[in-house]
Amino acid sequence: MKIYQVTDKEFAKYGRVLEGYDFSELCSAMMKTPMSDGVAYVPSVPELEACGVYDDLTVKAFGELPIQLGYCNGHNHLLNALEYHRSSELDIAATDLILLLGMQQDIQDDFTYDTAKVEAFLLPAGVGVELYATALHYAPCSVGGKEFRCVVVLPKGTNTGLSKPHGGDGEDKLMTAKNKWLIGHKDGGFTGNEFIGLIGENISVE
Repeated sequence: MKIYQVTDKEFAKYGRVLEGYDFSELCSAMMKTPMSDGVAYVPSVPELEACGVYDDLTVKAFGELPIQLGYCNGHNHLLNALEYHRSSELDIAATDLILLLGMQQDIQDDFTYDTAKVEAFLLPAGVGVELYATALHYAPCSVGGKEFRCVVVLPKGTNTGLSKPHGGDGEDKLMTAKNKWLIGHKDGGFTGNEFIGLIGENISVE
């Protein structure tokens, strides 16, 4: 599939490139975080939140709302799922990585989604983007089979454990964590109660 740049016009409906921030300290701290053979996600990491840019992101990017800085690290070449939040997500690349993105507006009434609509974007090391709340996304993909390291910035508490059961026939059945609605692919390796609704190929960028 074609891989666009986050500076290309095709990215504008999904988000924007962050400007006016110094991510150098944050990216250096990211290189000390654990690496996984698969994909590992940690919502909140004190060493990342101790970086000076944390205050700038809190004030400028999230309007003084409490935030968390975590990471998604590993090796990956598959889509596997798409998720969304009721808020923007900031992704800051410590290494080159690829984002597979879709639009929430393209989810069907039965909560299925055609993976043929997914587009790929290269996020270079040292660059950060805001993904709008309507941007469907999931774990980044590796570039050239190499490891990827991505800082993930979200409102505090996002992607942590649910406090009560969720389900039913509506959107609530997509909830897998706080502020997280997920649609999985049948080949995505899910074995729990995740909603399997991605129709089509489990896209690979290998």
